[in-house]
Amino acid sequence: MDALRVERPEIIARATETIGEMVALIERLASEDIAYKVDDGSWYFRIAKFPDYGKLSGKDLEGIEDGARVDVDEYEKDAKRDFALWKAVKPGEHAWDTPLGTGRPGWHIECSAMAMKHLGPSFDLHGGGEDLAFPHHENEIAQSECASHVPFARHWFHVRFLLVEGKKMSKSEGNFYTLRDLLLKGYRASAIRFLLVSVPYRHQMNFTFEGLTESANAIERLRTFARRVEAAGGTLALPAALNADLDALVAEKLTAYGAALDNDLNTAEARAAVFDVVRAANIALDHGTFGRGNIARVQKLLQALDAVFDVLTDRDADVSKAAVAWAKAEGRTDIAPDLLVSQSISDQEIEALIAERTDARKRRNFARGDAIRNELAEKGVLIEDGKAGVTWKRR
Repeated sequence: MDALRVERPEIIARATETIGEMVALIERLASEDIAYKVDDGSWYFRIAKFPDYGKLSGKDLEGIEDGARVDVDEYEKDAKRDFALWKAVKPGEHAWDTPLGTGRPGWHIECSAMAMKHLGPSFDLHGGGEDLAFPHHENEIAQSECASHVPFARHWFHVRFLLVEGKKMSKSEGNFYTLRDLLLKGYRASAIRFLLVSVPYRHQMNFTFEGLTESANAIERLRTFARRVEAAGGTLALPAALNADLDALVAEKLTAYGAALDNDLNTAEARAAVFDVVRAANIALDHGTFGRGNIARVQKLLQALDAVFDVLTDRDADVSKAAVAWAKAEGRTDIAPDLLVSQSISDQEIEALIAERTDARKRRNFARGDAIRNELAEKGVLIEDGKAGVTWKRR
């Protein structure tokens, strides 16, 4: 998660540290005859006591059999039966001695107790995969609202499953990849991040290696553009006047960017708004119509992009280096040759060679300058000479 630049949560809750809260929650439900105990010592939730059951998933409760129970976490099709809150101890299972009896919590009560412990009885956002709407989240709502008598979560985020090359990701299909697998193939962490967050969460994403390459290219385009705008500020030839048409477009797209994210996190529309500006601003830079007055607003848009997508700063080399070190320690041999080549030289060594090349060219020793360029290219480093100086990137 650190490699993908995902912010860490303030709290990582553990079910095993919340047993007391789970027991108290079940006892509260039992006091209102909503939770009941059966002969083997297990406790169940009485769905008939919660008339709103099904309001999240839209399940129809007609025909439910009062008292019919299910004690597994996976329901058959649309089964709507009383679900387990506390499971009596079975041989070989870990168990806790509690006022409810010796046993362990059911799947659903864990999440309600942890959420209510840290966020209170009612909070704004609850997320999860699309498969959890029923029965898991439906059961969370039922047991929580019966205990607290207030709405549990006000908004729900159900994320669609990922496809890989048009198929469900599974080891049996041979299309199951971890982040480390992709890094060892030579793909950049930033490209993986940008691809994953570029598709709105309600849409099913089809992960392809072609798409991953396109994502890497899109990031390089953004980074090149950001460097170009920054360099433009130090260019004496840049017109002092503001390009009013471009400024109006950037203002429009900055508003559109925010509106897209406000519209149920529509990251695809947000990304499109930024690339509209990249295209128009690059044309203005090419034709000498990009003014000094345009720099601030364009950079404001780039900052807004990076506050969410976080791909403009290149941290890929450090992530790849860590992945290679891990792979070597694990004895893995599936490391892309190009990745090994690129790891054979550090950022500091690259900077030193570029400085030497710059000095050689000043002394008109172009042969040495070309030799350094070729040496860097062999190690997967591409350099580019521009008005603002020399820039470089790893292939």
